[in-house]
Amino acid sequence: MSPAGGEHGWVIMNVAVPLAVFVKQQRLGYVLGAETGFVIHHEPDSVRAPDVAFLCRERIQGEVPAGFLEGAPDIAVEVLSPSDTASEVLEKAEDWLTAGCDEVWLVDPRRRSVSICTWVDGAMVRRTVGALSSRLLPGFHLPTEQLFVRADG
Repeated sequence: MSPAGGEHGWVIMNVAVPLAVFVKQQRLGYVLGAETGFVIHHEPDSVRAPDVAFLCRERIQGEVPAGFLEGAPDIAVEVLSPSDTASEVLEKAEDWLTAGCDEVWLVDPRRRSVSICTWVDGAMVRRTVGALSSRLLPGFHLPTEQLFVRADG
């Protein structure tokens, strides 16, 4: 996959930095950046890399592995690229959930919106939210508009 543009990277950091600071302060686990590979299927092996990932502290015993991580993160964050289609994004979210992800956060810079995908009664449910939060991150609250605030305003 070709590299994404500046807006994509900027929005990723607007999610990752406050999330990482919160997770570290609360000692909840680990926030991993883009390009971190997770093996989500075997035979054939399938490795995916979310834009941002959260792993609960209990998932990592000792040091964070140098290689790919086994299984899905607890939360996968996907920032939509201009070339992403709705069906591709939903397929990716469903792949993450099927592999064991608790939540998938979809951040859409074009629409300046955020949605959270979860399993409910065996089906994927996507709901648009006004802020990023999670039962896995008690007290974390990142309003959607903060993800898209320009440096000069």
